[in-house]
Amino acid sequence: MDALTLYVPRNSPIHRLDPLTKMLYVVVSIAAAYLLDNLWEVAAVMLVSFGILLLGKVFRNILPVIALSFLLILSIVIVQGFFNPANETLLYEFGPIKFYKEGLVIALRLTLRVINMVCAFGVLVLTTSPTELVERLQQKGMSPKIGYVILSVLQIIPQLRATYGKIQDAQRSRGMETEGSLFVRIKAFFPLLGPVILNALNDTRERAIALDVRGFDRDTPKTYLNEAKSYRYSTLLNILLLLILAGLIVWRVMG
Repeated sequence: MDALTLYVPRNSPIHRLDPLTKMLYVVVSIAAAYLLDNLWEVAAVMLVSFGILLLGKVFRNILPVIALSFLLILSIVIVQGFFNPANETLLYEFGPIKFYKEGLVIALRLTLRVINMVCAFGVLVLTTSPTELVERLQQKGMSPKIGYVILSVLQIIPQLRATYGKIQDAQRSRGMETEGSLFVRIKAFFPLLGPVILNALNDTRERAIALDVRGFDRDTPKTYLNEAKSYRYSTLLNILLLLILAGLIVWRVMG
């Protein structure tokens, strides 16, 4: 994996799909999970995202991101299980603490939706080069400035991670203790935040100067480093995804 992107290069059918098709899948997948109420139906949508990640050979790469969502998922279970107004059926009671079946079902549904959302974005981010995505959007008429913003957002987390690693190595070489118990790691974390943030701001300033020198704000037609690709089945898949979304909306309205 490149240090400045979450993209994982693989030889898979998902990597060869049109980035715009994968963007549309993100929208349809998240919308489908919220248009459906049945727990098993929401789980089926999530399993589709799992299957696409497996087909793209990047399922293992999405697991740490799902793990980071654990605190959010845990808070959903606690809040819904204990405090949802629809709670009626008591599952268990521990002193004054009561956990209800209705809240658990709602929490499970929300959990599946959160995991599906993470996986749907993973399909796009892990199997699509940011440069290819932005160039594809610009070829469709999107402003280069907006493209630059999207590219910066996709790169900010990996870039901060790489910067943090470099500064951590530098501080360790000066005798700063950064490994060991949890307390030691937390103690070392906060002194590193300042240099990381200042370095990120400096990188942003240098990038802005470089873009200005290269005439990024000029209104002249832009050229592309890479030739426009042709994607097989792109139109067919886009139509299929739109039909699925339209069908779900009609089904929800009529139901």
